[in-house]
Amino acid sequence: MAPIGRPTQPKLSTGHFAMVKITYIDSAGTARTVEGEAGSTVMETAINHSVPEIEAECGGACACSTCHVYVDEAWREKVGEPSPMEEDMLDFAFEVRPNSRLSCQIKVRDDLDGLVVTTPSRQA
Repeated sequence: MAPIGRPTQPKLSTGHFAMVKITYIDSAGTARTVEGEAGSTVMETAINHSVPEIEAECGGACACSTCHVYVDEAWREKVGEPSPMEEDMLDFAFEVRPNSRLSCQIKVRDDLDGLVVTTPSRQA
């Protein structure tokens, strides 16, 4: 049985879970590519790597909009659409666009390796 919060996928031969590269582009255009663990969230990965402009005030409970990101158009279909609860929280976000998502609601998966997200100039 997988530990709580861990994917049920097999571990790599190293004993660790697969790592997925995610690029965060801040509002000034600076790109940071980091590795996230499959099964975590895009928000958790940002916090673990001190990515600026992701505040995550609610800690990932989908109870605020301070982890708002814009999903690169090339990734929108693969990432998927927000849930109704997430859409409600996005109503409070700054400069919402069709590709807006809360990064706490995007699970890191192997098929998201190379994901690119951009942060707005401010979080609401």
